[in-house]
Amino acid sequence: MLSENIKRIRKEKGLSQEELAGKVYVVRQTISKWEQGLSVPDSEMLIAISKALETPVSSLLGENMIKAEVDDLDILAKKLEVINFMLSEEKEKKRKRIHGLFIILALMIPVIFLVLLFLNSPYLNWDYGNPESAVLGTAYHSFEWAFARIAPIAMILAVIGIIRTRK
Repeated sequence: MLSENIKRIRKEKGLSQEELAGKVYVVRQTISKWEQGLSVPDSEMLIAISKALETPVSSLLGENMIKAEVDDLDILAKKLEVINFMLSEEKEKKRKRIHGLFIILALMIPVIFLVLLFLNSPYLNWDYGNPESAVLGTAYHSFEWAFARIAPIAMILAVIGIIRTRK
């Protein structure tokens, strides 16, 4: 219902998705997702949309309110609460995914370091007269060199990411 109302009112006002997106400071694809019902705007964005379309929030939510009454405001508040709950669930899922990725990164760095330490640069004893082993040895050495320089920074960033994304 919300998706249909946004689309209908936007068209009644003669606005394109791009124009509405510019008024509420989002990309056109966001407007498209709202109109297709793939996502919903949060309460702040709903207010911004209502201002941009010069229509009350209640009309966007599918209610024709001529006079605001306490019961109608309760219904509107409950609908906004449901929308905010859905958005908070999505944000929590995203936070957990990012947190997990930081943990995986922080665990992978020491594992790769130990593997490289255990292998002890085997390419140093290879026959570089053979073009295949020369290319492979150069690639292995390049990886080892880059890893030794990037791993400490990546580890610090991973720990910071873990701390910042914890609940």
